[in-house]
Amino acid sequence: MTFTLDDATVSRINNAAARLNLPKSEVVREAIADYHERIGRLGERERLRLLRTFDELVARIPARNPAAVDRELRSIRKARHTGGRKSA
Repeated sequence: MTFTLDDATVSRINNAAARLNLPKSEVVREAIADYHERIGRLGERERLRLLRTFDELVARIPARNPAAVDRELRSIRKARHTGGRKSA
């Protein structure tokens, strides 16, 4: 196979090969293997974006009185046993 790479990429490959004391072909093989393993996984930027979105949505959840929540749950459970709630 033949590939054409830009100067910055060639420089990175040369630098990695020198620092790791590996042949350039090995650096490229390892880089491709690492990239392949990450396909389908979230990148750091996307992960942080989703965490920010989650934090924004959680902040919008209204705080409710625990007693009111318990009353509503009891009402729902009772309605399931009696054929449905009587009010909307």
